[in-house]
Amino acid sequence: MAASSKTPLYEASTQFKNWRYSPPSLAKVRASLNAAAVAVIRNTFEADEPGSSSAVSFLLPDEELLLVRLYASKIPQLCGFFRFPDEVEATAITYLKRFYLKNTVMDWHPKNVMLTALFLATKTTNNPISLEAYTNNIPKTSPSDVLDLEFLVAQSLGFEFAVWHAHRALWGIWLDLQAVPNAPPNGAASQSEIYDTALRHVRASRLSDAELIYTPSQIALASLSMASPELATEWAASKLPPASPSLSTLQDTMAVIRGLIEVAARPLDVEAVRGVDLRLKLCKNPEKVVGSKAYLAKKAEDERKTEEKRNRKAVEVQKAMTAGDPFGDDLGRLVDYDDDDDD
Repeated sequence: MAASSKTPLYEASTQFKNWRYSPPSLAKVRASLNAAAVAVIRNTFEADEPGSSSAVSFLLPDEELLLVRLYASKIPQLCGFFRFPDEVEATAITYLKRFYLKNTVMDWHPKNVMLTALFLATKTTNNPISLEAYTNNIPKTSPSDVLDLEFLVAQSLGFEFAVWHAHRALWGIWLDLQAVPNAPPNGAASQSEIYDTALRHVRASRLSDAELIYTPSQIALASLSMASPELATEWAASKLPPASPSLSTLQDTMAVIRGLIEVAARPLDVEAVRGVDLRLKLCKNPEKVVGSKAYLAKKAEDERKTEEKRNRKAVEVQKAMTAGDPFGDDLGRLVDYDDDDDD
């Protein structure tokens, strides 16, 4: 019988197809978003007060990322308070990071995006909580802070809510190890300690770019190698021939991922983050600041476009009614086709 040519499940996922990058392409995406945002905001400032943008210190891509990582680090704290499972935490952090591959912090501050991403994750992972119970337990947060952004977040994700996580891959590797001859140490305590340590590294990896570059199983194996290099080697050897070039490549990849995890596990420079947040208040897109002159002008323009669209639709409907075709051209052709099919 011929070997199956079916695509592995992960490679058929939207995560594999749409949310994986090389380090250079990831940097390019962030730089492009940042440059586009700066250009739009600069023009808005200039339209309101010529020359005013020259005094504004706009955020750099790395500074935006620093702010996103700060709020990503808040998600585990909230999940601990609400007793949400690991799946919710991991999914919410992924949503937050993906959102900022389509948007910038100068348009949308990470605080409310983070809260919305977490609330959305409770629903997509089947761990729902009522909006009132959620917002009532978060200081200075109203239901509108979450609901106003929910569609934007979902849209920015491309409505692709399923996420393949490294903590699930780690569990799969751990189960595999039970059948490996040089299996985990016999002592239950030491087994538990190794697994728990590896899981801590997986959780730290969520604050890095690892999942945007590498597969969940690569991240899981790198995490295991930080807890027990011997077991990680045993597992890899059970999957690849000893002289396989792939084994050497895998080892190199593990080293890079370990470096990302180690950096992500370090505490953030609070003073640096505070400085970025203070500057954000001065360079935030005024069109997103409720009540500002630019916001009101943008809102009026959007309402004008909506009214024009509504009027055009009304004219089209009126023309169709006058021509005796209340369904319009497209549906009219469909009805004619169906009628012919019945003859």
